[in-house]
Amino acid sequence: MTVSVKGAELFTMTRGCGPACLFLCGMGTRPNELLTPPPLSDRFKFVYVDLRGSGRSTGDAAELTFDVLADDLEADRADLGVDKIAVLGHSILGVLAIEYGRRRPAGVSHVIAVGTPPFGDMTRLSSLASAFFEADASEDRKRVLRENLAKLPSPASFVQTLFAQTPTRFFDPCFEAAPLFAEASFKPALLMHVMRTLTPAWDINADPGSLRVPILLAHGRYDYTVPYTLWDGLADTLPDATLQVFDKSGHQPFFEEPDLFVKTLADWMAGRR
Repeated sequence: MTVSVKGAELFTMTRGCGPACLFLCGMGTRPNELLTPPPLSDRFKFVYVDLRGSGRSTGDAAELTFDVLADDLEADRADLGVDKIAVLGHSILGVLAIEYGRRRPAGVSHVIAVGTPPFGDMTRLSSLASAFFEADASEDRKRVLRENLAKLPSPASFVQTLFAQTPTRFFDPCFEAAPLFAEASFKPALLMHVMRTLTPAWDINADPGSLRVPILLAHGRYDYTVPYTLWDGLADTLPDATLQVFDKSGHQPFFEEPDLFVKTLADWMAGRR
């Protein structure tokens, strides 16, 4: 299905039943569909949205601003015929979910930011994540990462490097992640725009009083790309934010601990209607 917005056609895929939740996608909808197993889609109606300029959506990724994003997602919400909707963003796309909630509190019921950093400075994030990995990861996990990186061709593609980094992204350092992304539609322009233009100066501490929608910050204990420790002390300073750490997850707890994730999400949403 597509939704017409100014300058683009947004592709959406819907799965599941229950309360509607927009799931922001930057590499096509299919990887995120595979990352949300039945325990989640049995409880929620996920509406996977390819952001403009990504996946099967049209439009120029360079035109995406936080305001344009809010307009785009509002069009999706209106097309679904619901007064309010939850929104989920994974990793850096969680920043976009937070900003949609900030700009459209009348239409957004809940924001779920999974594996999302509290700031958008990628250089700073990389440095802190590397330090956390060195201090916290087991020797076995470090060994697997070294071996994976040593096998990379030169030059290595983004996808090849991503899979080599599995020990930093999954609870199981030897997890076979490739099948989850086999049907990805990767268009570098969108993610590069988000990371290099849209979010570098973003910080959760900037104008926190305008965050009027409840926010769930879901993080894996073994996420070494966006450590949960980055949020230490921050969640309590926000108007309505809850930090939940999943003890047997890496960067994607909705996939690695789906039963606990759906219970956590359902209980949290029920308490914040």
